[in-house]
Amino acid sequence: MKKAYPLLFFLTLLNMLNFVDRQLIASFANFIVPDLGLTDTQFGFLTSLAFIFFYSVMGLFMGVLADMVNRPKLIAFGVVLWSAFTALTGNAKGFVSMAIPRMFIGVGESILTPTSMSLLSDSFPEKRMGFAAGFYYMGVPIGVGMSLLIAGYLGESLGWRNCFYLLGGIGLLLGLCTLLFKERSRKSSQNKDEKPSLSYISTVKIVFTLFQALKTSSALRFTILAGVLYHVVLGAAVFEQLWFVQERGFERSEIAQITGWIGVVAGMAGNLFGGVVSDWWQEKTNQGRPMFLFWLALITFPIFIYYRFAEPNTVIFWIGVTLGFFQLGCFFGPTFSVVQELVPNNIRATVVAFYILTLNLIGLTAGSLGGGLCVDYLKAINYNEPYTWTLIVFTFISAASIPCYYLAGKRYKEDKKALESSFSS
Repeated sequence: MKKAYPLLFFLTLLNMLNFVDRQLIASFANFIVPDLGLTDTQFGFLTSLAFIFFYSVMGLFMGVLADMVNRPKLIAFGVVLWSAFTALTGNAKGFVSMAIPRMFIGVGESILTPTSMSLLSDSFPEKRMGFAAGFYYMGVPIGVGMSLLIAGYLGESLGWRNCFYLLGGIGLLLGLCTLLFKERSRKSSQNKDEKPSLSYISTVKIVFTLFQALKTSSALRFTILAGVLYHVVLGAAVFEQLWFVQERGFERSEIAQITGWIGVVAGMAGNLFGGVVSDWWQEKTNQGRPMFLFWLALITFPIFIYYRFAEPNTVIFWIGVTLGFFQLGCFFGPTFSVVQELVPNNIRATVVAFYILTLNLIGLTAGSLGGGLCVDYLKAINYNEPYTWTLIVFTFISAASIPCYYLAGKRYKEDKKALESSFSS
C-alpha cells in the first residue's frame, strides 16, 4: 500500500501536465484567436473535434491495450508523443497547421487516464478508490489553473508560441521518468505471477464483457449519460476567457491570472472534498456516489445561472466562478470510481476509456463546437452578449444530468450486488 502513493503522486503530476497542454489553447484564447484570425467556430473545432475525436476513439483502443500490456511503458510512450506535438503546436501559422498537431496530442493523451486508473485500481483497495481517483483528478483543475497562470504571467513576456515549446520540453523529460516505475500485478489475475498478454486476454472478450455490463447495469448507463451531459457545459467553457474579456471588461492577462489561481485552489479543494466525502457517502448511505453528485449538481445549478448576469467583481460573480472550478474538482473522483465498481475487474481500463470517449466525443464536442457555432450565429444576427447567452443555454442543457445522477444513485446498490453475485455464483 505504501508503494502505491509515489505512483499516485507521479500519475497525478502527469495528469496535471496532460490538462495544462490540453487547455493551453483555451487559456491563450485571447492571444491565439486574433493572432491566427480564427472564427469562433474554428476555435471551437480546435478545442473539440481536432483533439477530441482522436483522443476519444484512440482512448478506447488504448484502454483495451492497457488491460493487456506493460502499463508504465505504455504511459511513457503517450507522454512523449503528446509532448512532442505540443511543442510543434507553437509553430502553427493558421487553422490547419494548429489542427494537425492537436490530432496527435489527442492520440498521446488518450493513453494516460485509462492506463493510470487501471494501475491505481490494482494498487489501492476499493474502499480507498474514491480518494485515489479524486487525488489523481486533482490534475484536472490544477492543470487547467496552471495553463491559465502560464497565459496570465508568461503570455505577454514570452509569447504564446514559446510557452508551447517550453511545455513540450518538460513533457518529454517526464515521459522518460515514467520508465522508472514497475508494472503492478492485476487483481483480475488468478495467478499473481501471471502477466496479461495479447494472447491471454482477447480484445473481443473484453469488448463483449463491456457491452454486457452496459446492458445489465442501468446505474452504469445513467452515470455515463450524466457525465456526458455535464461535459456539454465544460465544452462551452472554452469560451469563458473570451467572455471575461469581451463581455465583462477584464484585461486578458489579468483575468487569466485571477481565474488561474481560483482554478488551482478551488479545484484542489473540490477534488479532495469529492473524493473524501463521496467515500464517506458510499460507506454511510445506501445510495452510492451518484447520489452525492446529484445533490451537488442540484444545489449549485441556480448559482451557475445567476452569476452569468451579475456585475463583474461582485461577491456573487466570484462565488459563481469559484464554484465552477470546485464542482469540476468534485466530479472526477466519484464518477470514475462508480464506473469501475460496476464492471468486472478485468475491463476497468476499458470502461474508463469508453467513458472518456463518450464524455469527450459527445459531451465536450457538443459544447465546444456547438458553442462556437452558436456564438458565430448570435454575432451574425447582432445579438447582444453572444458569449453570455451561449454559456447560459449550455448550462441548461447540462442540467439534464441532475435526474440521471438521481436514477443512477437509486440503482447503484442493486446493480453492484448483482455484479458481485455473478462472480460468486
